[in-house]
This record gives sequence, C-alpha cells and structure tokens, in this order.
Amino acid sequence: MDHGRTEARATSNTMPAEPEFPDTVAGEATGLAIPTHPDALVGAGAEWLTRAFRRYGSIAPDNAVARIVRCEPCLAGNSGEKLLLSVAYARSEPGLDSDLFVKFSRHRSDAFRDRRRHELHGEVRLAALSRSPAFPVHVAKPYFADFDPATGSGLLITRQIAFGESGIEPLRPKNLDHELADPLAYYQATLTALARLAAAHLAGRLPQADELFPFDRAAAIGELAIPYDREALQARVLAIGAFVERYPWVLLPRFDRRGFATRLQADVLAFLAREDAVKRFLYGDPRFVALTHWNTHIDNAWFWRDDEGKLQCGLLDWGMVRPMNFAIGLWGGLSGATPEFLDRHLDELLALFARELQANGGPAIATAELRLRFDLSVAMIGLALLMDAPALIEARLPEIADATGLTDPILRRSQVGNGFLHTFSAFLNLWARDEFATALERIDR
Repeated sequence: MDHGRTEARATSNTMPAEPEFPDTVAGEATGLAIPTHPDALVGAGAEWLTRAFRRYGSIAPDNAVARIVRCEPCLAGNSGEKLLLSVAYARSEPGLDSDLFVKFSRHRSDAFRDRRRHELHGEVRLAALSRSPAFPVHVAKPYFADFDPATGSGLLITRQIAFGESGIEPLRPKNLDHELADPLAYYQATLTALARLAAAHLAGRLPQADELFPFDRAAAIGELAIPYDREALQARVLAIGAFVERYPWVLLPRFDRRGFATRLQADVLAFLAREDAVKRFLYGDPRFVALTHWNTHIDNAWFWRDDEGKLQCGLLDWGMVRPMNFAIGLWGGLSGATPEFLDRHLDELLALFARELQANGGPAIATAELRLRFDLSVAMIGLALLMDAPALIEARLPEIADATGLTDPILRRSQVGNGFLHTFSAFLNLWARDEFATALERIDR
C-alpha cells in the first residue's frame, strides 16, 4: 500500500546519500535531471516541479508550481522512499490536483527495499500508457514519471488518493478480509479491472502498449525458474510438512494434512521434471497473454460505489506490470484472499473474468481453460517463490507459535511475515484440492 492520508507518517530518518547514489539522474523519457531521493526533490523545489509538470504536459506552458505547501514522509510499502506532497499553483486549471503522492524507486537507508528499484520502470511506462483515452482502468493521475535504467533510479508523481473522503472508501488493509462485510465485491471489482485491461490490449485498443511493453516469449518462459534441484526440493517439502503439523490451521479442516505432505512430495517432483513444458504451455496460446497488473491485493486499490451502488475500483502499485499469462496476475491478486474465500468463490471469480474479457472485446475463453492455466500458474509461482516460506515466516513472525488461526491478531505484529503466511496458506490449500497433478497431465492433451 503506497497511497493515502491514513498511512503512517514519521520524520524521515534516511542516511546521507552515498557517493554512488547520485542526487539526480537523466530521465530516459524527458531528458530532465530527475531527483532520486526526497531531499533532492525538496531542494529542487517548485522551480523543478514546474519544469517537470510542463514537460510531462500536466500543467499549461504558462502555469507554474508557485510553492510547496506541505511535504511529509510516507512510510509504507516495501520499495523506495515516498512522500505526501501538497503544492500551490500560479493559477488554477480544471482537474488540477494540489495533493500529490511521490514515489522514488530508490531507498537510501534500506538495502532490502532498494533491491526492488527497477520495479518502478514498469510503473513509469504504465503512467504514460494510462494517459491514453482508451486506457480502461482507473489509475492515480500521473503528473510526472521518468526513470534511468542504468542506475535503477526513477520518480513517479501522481494524484494523491483521498482514502475515506468524497465517497472513496478507507484504505482496505492487506490480509484482513475477514473484517469486511462482503469481501467478494472487492475481488469482483479488481478482477473486472484486470479483464478490461487484458481485453483492451488483446483487442488492439492500446497500440502504445506493445511499444512500451514489448513481449519476449522466450524471456517470459525463463522467468520465475524453480531455484532448486530434486534433493533441495524434497528437503523443502519435508519442512512444509513439518510446518503444517505444527500449525494445522493453515489447511482447511476438510483436507487431510498427513496425506497432503506425501502427495505434495510426488507432485512437486513431477512439476520440476516438466517445468519447461508447463511454461511453454502457459505461453503457447496468445489469447491468454496480455498486459497485466502483477499484484491486485485489495490494499493496492481504492474503491467507491457508483450511482447504482456497485463497487468500483482503481488500481495502484503497478510495479512489475508487463505482458504475461493473465492467470499469473489473477493469482497475484487472489493470493491475498483467505483459503475459505477461495474455496467458495474461486471458480465463480474466474468465470466472471472470462465473461468480462469477452464482453469488453477480448477473446472468448472457457472457464475450464482459464482454471487450468490458473492452477499451473499457482503451482509454478509457488515452487519458484514460496518453498522457503516456513523458515521466513517463523523468522519474521515468531509469535506464530501462539496463534490459533490466520485471523489471530497476534499475527499482525509483522506485516511481511503475516503477508507471506496468508499467501502461503492460500497456496497450500489450493494444492490440497488435489487438482494440480491433474492440471499437469492435461497439458499433453
């Protein structure tokens, strides 16, 4: 979660910039010297904001940012430094926002966050694409966006989403779906947005998308490789089995946790042996490959009701956006839901996505075909990214030993640990449905 007035604020405690961390870099799109951290932006002041906004076309050539009214650190998310910025303009213009959100790709004082600096490159390109009248998804209006690929330094300035004001719902926190009266409506909104984006791309209504996000099938197939050999994978399955024994509540009661560990061992080795075949299958049908948001957890969106009372959404945090098998993006959003929710509503939501895709000009796809690719995607992403989750969760969240279930408030003591725990539990429960092995067999039919 990266936007909003309700987020935590604190005095910046960033360290002085290291010599290899320049104050400015040359943006590849605008050619401007763009600040790489909050102090550099504040030092550049209203004069730089004026040049940047004019160059990006956000204000008229004869308008200017008169002064910075407010600048506060925004301590949120797991990537670069962020600011809440308010400005005054020389004159008003229709639709001109004074309250802005600033996101840097870099983080000077936190190497863990700074490692993700290149993710902003996709957000910068998405900001440019979102200015197309045909772009079908609500995004935070961009005022400036540019990036330097050589250093991974970039800057994104957008409208600030006023959570809890003017009909916009309060920010919905990650992994607290059980506190919502109707979580289904939120996932219906985000999946509808994903379907509309995929349909617009596949129908050719976003020609600039192919220039900004060229698709490389070979590179896509090579992404998210399983980073273990057979022996290492077997060891991790044993650790998962022990984890499930210690915390049996991570699996729904209807699943046999003892039998699950044994079956998981055979399944993961089968996927390891056929990794390349699975990925070639996922990228073998162009109807399933489109520009996709990677992570539509509900804390990466804002929500409001339309005139008919239906929940609508806009999407935030477009890092890692790219053309992909959109089943991967569907799992990226649904992985924040509870296992109980997915057990009840997964097929219903996949059917909704398929309907919305076709209704908005995309291809007609059978829900069963989408479910096949969804299951394969969940399995492959889990094998690539989640097999070390037990050790990470227990290291980040030692309180898990005292927890009684996924909704236990004690788990909120670590946002990272709790996030991994929820995603890992959703992953295990989907595998426990005993459908992944069947999905693997179907790729040869």
